[in-house]
Amino acid sequence: MTLTDHSDQKAERPAVSARPAPPFHRRHRGGLITTGSLLVVLAFWEITGRRMNPIFSSYPSAIVRKFGVQIESGLLPEALLDSLQPLLLGFCVAALIGIPVGLLIGRYRAADAALGVYVTAGYAMPLVALIPLFMLWFGLGFTVKVVIVVVMTVFPIVINTRAGVRAVPRSLTEVGTSFMASEFAIMRKIILPATVPHIMTGLRLGIGRAVIAIVIAEFFTAIGGLGGQIILAGQRFDTAGLFVPVTVLMILGVGFTRLVGWLETRVAPWGRPADADRG
Repeated sequence: MTLTDHSDQKAERPAVSARPAPPFHRRHRGGLITTGSLLVVLAFWEITGRRMNPIFSSYPSAIVRKFGVQIESGLLPEALLDSLQPLLLGFCVAALIGIPVGLLIGRYRAADAALGVYVTAGYAMPLVALIPLFMLWFGLGFTVKVVIVVVMTVFPIVINTRAGVRAVPRSLTEVGTSFMASEFAIMRKIILPATVPHIMTGLRLGIGRAVIAIVIAEFFTAIGGLGGQIILAGQRFDTAGLFVPVTVLMILGVGFTRLVGWLETRVAPWGRPADADRG
């Protein structure tokens, strides 16, 4: 058989058809399941909530009406802005502190020996007990809210970053050392990229702690923000009005967590699980 015969056989082979796109329900299976779950829960809540005393519970349609009333009055947007400002600032400060500290104590044993015990203690202790002290130091305004968010958010970020540094294979850092790379180059080009998935996990955990922290801060300090609205609604026995800021806080937590997850897919796509695209 000559080379020309091989060429003729290749030319006679039918072109491989493109893989058909999966149907809609396969491509959006996760979203459909989540939507169905929410609809079932809301329907059950609506049916049972209407049969209960409104002082003790409420139901989704009443909460939606109260939601509209608070938006029209400007009460909810103002409270949301009052909570978002210290929440976002505190979370950013916690990330700026926690990531370098986690890299430091994860990379160097001396730094871990000096600071690791404080990180473990800060993560384990009930930091709510320190809020009265923070109120004495920083007053009852914006600053104390930021401080509370930072203190309650920074430790998960530090711990996950440290775990990521320690999970970097020693062989990778030894390759950098064998090529006479500086310590800064090893940290920037080897350790930091390998640690990004762990950092993102710490940020996802931290944003949940930050939402909890801002509510606790507003409970203990000034009556303002979403936490203040929860207290005022509880004092008026307005159950539907109480659920409005609670629902907004839930949406904030889920939204920020999804945002951090989306950033992880852009910053560190190699950190996605192997079955992330499976239905």
